[in-house]
Amino acid sequence: MYAIIETGGKQYRAEPQAILQVESLPGDVGSTVEFDAVRLLQTDQTPIVGNPTIPSAVVKGEIVRHARTRSITIFKMKRRKGYRRTKGHRQSFTQVRITEIIAPA
Repeated sequence: MYAIIETGGKQYRAEPQAILQVESLPGDVGSTVEFDAVRLLQTDQTPIVGNPTIPSAVVKGEIVRHARTRSITIFKMKRRKGYRRTKGHRQSFTQVRITEIIAPA
């Protein structure tokens, strides 16, 4: 069984005991989170497709850690104009362990 969930403007495939790296979520390490924007739910039989989401379907998870990705460098330059800019960026993320997928009755 797996589900396609949406959080932070992105979609993820969630399976029980899988660890997902999603956009930063509020909450402490060890607390539970619920994703109710379930787009698709694959059970033992046929898949259930939402329009756009499946009502009463919930994916529950536990926050494992909060961290930041490695640094990326942004470099801008205009040739022959003496314009050069260098910037760095580190995106914050949250790792979530999926504990349970609840299908609608």
